[in-house]
Amino acid sequence: MLIIGIAGGSGSGKTTVVNKIVEALPPDVVTVIPQDAYYFDNGHLSKEEKLKINFDHPNSIEWSLLIKHLQMLRKGESIEMPNYDYVSCARLDTVDIIKPNRIIIVEGILVLTNKLLRDLMDIKLFVLTDGDDRLMRIISRDTISRGRSIDDVLTHYSKFVKLMHEQFIEPTKKFADVIIPQGGNNKVAIEMVVSRIKMQLNK
Repeated sequence: MLIIGIAGGSGSGKTTVVNKIVEALPPDVVTVIPQDAYYFDNGHLSKEEKLKINFDHPNSIEWSLLIKHLQMLRKGESIEMPNYDYVSCARLDTVDIIKPNRIIIVEGILVLTNKLLRDLMDIKLFVLTDGDDRLMRIISRDTISRGRSIDDVLTHYSKFVKLMHEQFIEPTKKFADVIIPQGGNNKVAIEMVVSRIKMQLNK
């Protein structure tokens, strides 16, 4: 099993990079584990309290469960991955049954901040994208899929996202084996990563 970690700022294009890697590999050999599935359950909070949740701080993630699940997958055991709903800020009652696979991609803004998680990774990637481009993507994503107003998005960005990116996320690029500038538009970097993965698969 090959475990790949893909980090980068919010709106950096990580999902696009993940999709391009998956598309370039043989079918059914890759399983993607999103960090976002492991946010703590905050469904009990009021609407006002939910707006104050700092999703960009490492303490917002249940790392122990994510690490346990990766260890189980590596041992050949299936896991029950949580489902998290951003609108309600709660874990849903349903879970996804994830079976072991040849390649596991762990994707999320904070996945390189946790040393125990990093130590499980065979390849670590960091998607590097200009801050203005990330902000535009965040506005589009959060207003459409997370039910936030533009004012709420901008307030949340200035209060949490920008500061947490500078404090926790951007510094983790030093742990990356490969830094991918321009996200999914960097065809050369993605081809290099895919080539390396294929070499590992063929060993």
